[in-house]
Amino acid sequence: MTSLRAALAALTLLASAQVHAADDCARPAAVCERAVSGALALIDDGTPLGVLADGHDFPGVVRAARDLQGDLSALSGHDAVFSTGASTARTAIIVGTLGHSPRVDRIVREKRIDTRNVAGRWEAHLIQVVERPEPGIDRALLIAGADKRGTVFGVYELSRRMGVSPWTWWADVPVPRRTSLHVAPGRFVDAPEARYRGIFLNDEDPALGGWIKATYGGPNHQFYERVFQLILRLKGNYLWPAMWGRAFADDDPRNPALADEYGVVIGTSHHEPMMRAHVEWERHGKGPWDYTKNADTLRAFWREGIARMGDHESVVTLGMRGDGDEPMTQGTAIDLLQTIVRDQRNILAELTHKPLAKTPQVWALYKEVQDYFDAGMQVPDDVTLLFADDNWGNLRRLPKPGETRGGGYGVYYHFDYVGGPRNYKWINTVQIERTWEQMQRARAFGADRLWIVNVGDLKPMEFPISLFLDLAWRPEAITPERLQDYPADWAAQQFGAEHAQEIGELLTRYTQYNARRKPELLTPETFSLVNFNEAQRVLADWQSLVEQAKKVGAALSAAYRDAYWQLVEYPVTASANLTAMYIAVGRNRLYASQGRNASALAQANLATQLFEHDAELARVYERDIAGGKWIHMMSQPRIGYTGWQQPERNVMPQLTTPTVPAKAALGVAVEGDTRAWPGADGKAALPTLDPIGATARGIIVFNRGSAPLRYTTTTKQPWLHVQPQSGTVADERTLQVTVDWDTVPVGEHEGTVTLRGSDGTQVAVRVPVSMPAPTVAPHGFVESDGQIAIEAEHHAHALSAPGMEWRTIPNLGRTLSGVTVWPEAAPTRLPDAGASRLEYPIHLNRDGEVEVRVVTSPALDLQHGDGLRYAVAIGDEAPQLITVKADPTPRHPDFPAWERAVSDSVQVATSRHRARAGNQTLTLWAVDPGIVFQRIEIVRGTVRASYLGPPESPRR
Repeated sequence: MTSLRAALAALTLLASAQVHAADDCARPAAVCERAVSGALALIDDGTPLGVLADGHDFPGVVRAARDLQGDLSALSGHDAVFSTGASTARTAIIVGTLGHSPRVDRIVREKRIDTRNVAGRWEAHLIQVVERPEPGIDRALLIAGADKRGTVFGVYELSRRMGVSPWTWWADVPVPRRTSLHVAPGRFVDAPEARYRGIFLNDEDPALGGWIKATYGGPNHQFYERVFQLILRLKGNYLWPAMWGRAFADDDPRNPALADEYGVVIGTSHHEPMMRAHVEWERHGKGPWDYTKNADTLRAFWREGIARMGDHESVVTLGMRGDGDEPMTQGTAIDLLQTIVRDQRNILAELTHKPLAKTPQVWALYKEVQDYFDAGMQVPDDVTLLFADDNWGNLRRLPKPGETRGGGYGVYYHFDYVGGPRNYKWINTVQIERTWEQMQRARAFGADRLWIVNVGDLKPMEFPISLFLDLAWRPEAITPERLQDYPADWAAQQFGAEHAQEIGELLTRYTQYNARRKPELLTPETFSLVNFNEAQRVLADWQSLVEQAKKVGAALSAAYRDAYWQLVEYPVTASANLTAMYIAVGRNRLYASQGRNASALAQANLATQLFEHDAELARVYERDIAGGKWIHMMSQPRIGYTGWQQPERNVMPQLTTPTVPAKAALGVAVEGDTRAWPGADGKAALPTLDPIGATARGIIVFNRGSAPLRYTTTTKQPWLHVQPQSGTVADERTLQVTVDWDTVPVGEHEGTVTLRGSDGTQVAVRVPVSMPAPTVAPHGFVESDGQIAIEAEHHAHALSAPGMEWRTIPNLGRTLSGVTVWPEAAPTRLPDAGASRLEYPIHLNRDGEVEVRVVTSPALDLQHGDGLRYAVAIGDEAPQLITVKADPTPRHPDFPAWERAVSDSVQVATSRHRARAGNQTLTLWAVDPGIVFQRIEIVRGTVRASYLGPPESPRR
């Protein structure tokens, strides 16, 4: 049954794509340019079908039907007809809500339309071609909803199938022109899984706030109409309105009424109880925001919020936090909070005149409020408990498997945040793969009543918002395989099919690279400038994306230019530019410290140019794209953080501008070392070379002056080579050091490269060389330079306990992918012969102690235990049980580990092992659910510093 549901869900997702591929045209209610047998023409030779609604239906349904009329007009290039009366055409689209549209009820009754799985089901809808639905109409496409939003979602589902993106207005995605479109016969029924699915506009200054003021004069109903329509087109139904100095109902009294008319359920954020915005207390409140001192005033304030809510569909936030999104008290005052909730519910019962269970309520377990839950605070059963992530996309707590309550459970998630370790507000840094993994886990544990995500300024979070709301609608439809296809499918919805695969890859890669470390957390020291060629590899990754983004952009029709810049080219180009700027600053500082003066100046100039280019890219976004429609939208400062809070404006990092002497002078730097010679203490030495994974090393010859410098190199060992052996250097040159592995003797050796400059300076560089003895043939990942690096996906065997399986989540993490045990709520199992485990063949060069570093996605103990555990062993040794701990609670012993984890986007746990030389097997066991393995590193001796770790080792 489960596999059947998954298959049906996958078909539903396919049905929601743009215009169907040819093979899908016969699916029920599929929309295609070519007709299949029994299809109904939606657009015939450029003429669109008319839309009929019922004047007795909900105003929000009539609004959506008019949107459908507009979509058909835009698609066809000719005006579609809309009517609430009789049709003058022989074919039509008929829209209506069961029990609220006499026309639709009559058709259902007379034509015996099957409304099973629709009638009485929350937000369900039916799409079906009907023969002779009423006098004068030969054929019609019927869109019937179980309730107001069910009908609205059916209407927008048809629009999506016809090729109209939900982001048409918000990202300027053009509506494609169609001369013919046909809808296949058959019955299509759909309904959501999560009852409430929405977004939270937050942290909205200066970008969204500035745009709202410039465009609408303030957060009024004209602005919110655009937000409501977007949410509904994305099949969401819930909104926490903007609240930084803004009050939804107070700023414009038409806002709540219009939301109710559209069908958008309004709530308030985790620290705004009883339908009152936080800023309303600043405007209208009296006395302290303290229930122990000002309870009567606070109750009166809350009564006004519930009275103003009236019959508008809402979800009421309960509880109380401190003034300004802070803790209410220093400790966990359970009795006080229970009193507050009881008094709030008394107000609800009194003013709504309904049983309390009939008014949806939510209690948000955000930050310190979770402590109340963990300490056993009792919350009435009809209240939805809203679990939260740690503000960085990592869920903190979930209900116990199988645990239920009348109000259910939900999740408050983040794509944007203001707080420690740093704000992240500027650009999309969300890996949809991580969101998918965490929210699927939430669903498995039963948190599926309400999903709300903080989207900050809304733009530029278009891509992950779509994924989040699609996932909330039908989680089982997005399997790992469908998840891998999602970026290309989404790209096709915005830009058509021709370049969808390429654009999908751009979306996947730029979000993966941004998620390695959020731009606000980047520093000149983030990526190593001397180890593993890391900074250059990161630059190359970004530069390849920029080139591909520009290539695809040039190939697209000019009509897509505005949308492509917003959704693809700007985030790729601006993110690449920012990364390059920080690396240039880092190089400037390093080179200046080494006396590489000309190179230091060149990097200072480059960094300055990149800083200025950042501003130019934002100017294009705000002023050139879409005729200046998105003014202020990229005004969020992102350069110059010194603490968690943003700078007031972008600030250029400090640069060093040394003077370059006229006289030439030899300087030498080596791979793996930040020092330079002559001048540094000790002797210059390269990292060890070996024939497996370190076959070449680099020596940098540089000129400390401006006059040309000539250099020569010599070696005493016949098997040691340097290229180029001599030359003239204006600023710097990298020399490649290699070994003739056919002639070097077996064993450990040390060669020397001597460099002489025309200024008379001489520098000797030690070159350690390791030539392993030819004993057993290496098998698996082979040690090189004292280390082995393995991507978790590259196991030789994935052995699963009964009822469990290993799943690879493509692209999750910093380097390749994530590997985890499924189902998401799998039971804990200690390592034994039948436990789930991954096996990796490795080859070690010698006996001795090694450190195993297991790199995992950040993860918190969802069941309030003592961390998450895995086990590891090399060879036949007993498994070592390792606990990964982190806690986002300030002053908690594991808080520093959490700060490192969310800053680095990974957690690294270590263990020590005595291992034998030769071929071995490293085994990883999954013990607790929630661990996602990204890679494994085996290190002998000192770990060479880098951010992403060494490249994956060669495999034999």
